[in-house]
Amino acid sequence: QVQLVESGGGLVQAGGSLRLSCAASGSTFSINIMGWYRQAPGKQRELVAATSSGGSAHYADSVKGRFTISRDNAKNTVYLQMNSLKPEDTAVYFCKVDDYGLIGYWGQGTQVTVSS
Repeated sequence: QVQLVESGGGLVQAGGSLRLSCAASGSTFSINIMGWYRQAPGKQRELVAATSSGGSAHYADSVKGRFTISRDNAKNTVYLQMNSLKPEDTAVYFCKVDDYGLIGYWGQGTQVTVSS
């Protein structure tokens, strides 16, 4: 089992920045992929960015060039640096990790609100 605790959400003006953090605990030795998803009101949850244990990263087209995902394996923590935020980035952001057995674990979510 893996437990996740997210932090760093909040209210920011358009063009501003926020940094999300997600700390994992429990069976962290089994973690492979760490990523961030988001869900806006009335919309489906979507992948924002993810990174593998090997260091490769994948981004949604809508955030490329603005968001950066990184991970600190020693701290079992994944970060999402969000720059040049837009009102359409407003959503609840969820951390998700997948272990090598393809079992996924979700965080509780953190609200990001970007005002215009």
